[in-house]
Amino acid sequence: MDHQSTFVNWFRNSSPYIHAHRNRTFVIFFGGNAVTERDFDNLIHDFALLKSLGVRLVLVHGIRPQIDEQVTEHGNTPQFHHHLRITDATTLQYVKQAAGLVRVEIEALLSMGVSGSPMAGAKIRVASGNFVTAKPLGILDGIDYCHTGKVRRIDAQAIHQQLDQQNVVLISPIGYSPSGEVFNLSAEEVATEVAIALQAEKLILLTEQNCVSPDDNQPIQQLTTAQVSALLQDTPTLPDEVARSLRAAMQSCLKGVQRSHLINRHVDGALLLELFTRDGIGTLVSSTAFETIRQATLDDIGGIMELIKPLELQGILVKRSREKLEMEIGDYIVIERDGLIIGCTAFHLMNDGSSAEIACLAVHADYQKGARGNSLLEYLGNKAKTEHIQRLFVRSTQTVHWFVERGFTPCEIDDLPEPMKSAYNYQRNSKVLYKDV
Repeated sequence: MDHQSTFVNWFRNSSPYIHAHRNRTFVIFFGGNAVTERDFDNLIHDFALLKSLGVRLVLVHGIRPQIDEQVTEHGNTPQFHHHLRITDATTLQYVKQAAGLVRVEIEALLSMGVSGSPMAGAKIRVASGNFVTAKPLGILDGIDYCHTGKVRRIDAQAIHQQLDQQNVVLISPIGYSPSGEVFNLSAEEVATEVAIALQAEKLILLTEQNCVSPDDNQPIQQLTTAQVSALLQDTPTLPDEVARSLRAAMQSCLKGVQRSHLINRHVDGALLLELFTRDGIGTLVSSTAFETIRQATLDDIGGIMELIKPLELQGILVKRSREKLEMEIGDYIVIERDGLIIGCTAFHLMNDGSSAEIACLAVHADYQKGARGNSLLEYLGNKAKTEHIQRLFVRSTQTVHWFVERGFTPCEIDDLPEPMKSAYNYQRNSKVLYKDV
């Protein structure tokens, strides 16, 4: 495939995600390390692209390395307890300096509009403010955390107002008390609480490394909140930074955020790969399973038609009109993966009440190696038992062996129940098979 075809296919495949993300609120966290990298402007360009595609964008940045640098330069040693900084009065001044410097630098990069650059014509307005009310963390384990605080309240209404005005909202890990005190906060906690308060569609955590399985050291593609909890409990050797991000992702999803993503920021374009490709590149966390088999609804008709169209053109499936799908949608089962239909089948009950036909079994070409056809067949087998169906029938032109391998037996057309027998298309010359439940 040439470069033009590759680009066209990629662009077409990304269009469902472009539509899905428009006017959605994403909260994106990145640590202070990202700001110091030479290629940080690439990340800024990706933020600008999201904004241009209609994403309502809230950025929460960290400042830990910047504070450490200030403390060290003045001959002191950064003080932590349970991975939280102890912020005395002197350190608080460094926190204020670091927050101000980083915020201004990010605003400057987001303001770029040089002709010929990726930011040309972006015209991004950045809004910052006292959106975070905080309170002191206090004394824990006998340790006084001084000016280190925790989030008390997020002014979600004020943030939404800025987003409604097409602004990008930039938030530093600083909180303020009603009495005018300033507190140093965990940036991950701020991002989590902001995402929850806004009921954002996504919390995206740009991490310093991949989230990998402790069993085989391979990247983990997806986790439910229950799986995250088990992973944190059973794997004390998880890197602290990954554990913090996983906790943030879990907490946000448990409190209403639809999806959280952990993405290794060191991979160029990782943010775009995660958001605009089918399988992504990071670790997705959700409160429920990322991929589910369920009863179809009328809202699924467009996705089903897009899925089966290539198979209809090849003659593998009989062409079905939208009207027919609408009439029979109660018979359809789909596999949904992060909002997209990647598999489907139909379960048509026969007039005799004891048999049913399996029809329109299809799995998207990109997902045919994951035994999803088996999963659909198993789902229908269980459905048949529940509804006291004794025999399943299927018609096939090109997948006969697949069904035979799964226990189906060829039979004659005269063996078919009505209305399968009267509706049989002799021009297609389909093979017919059955399986007793």
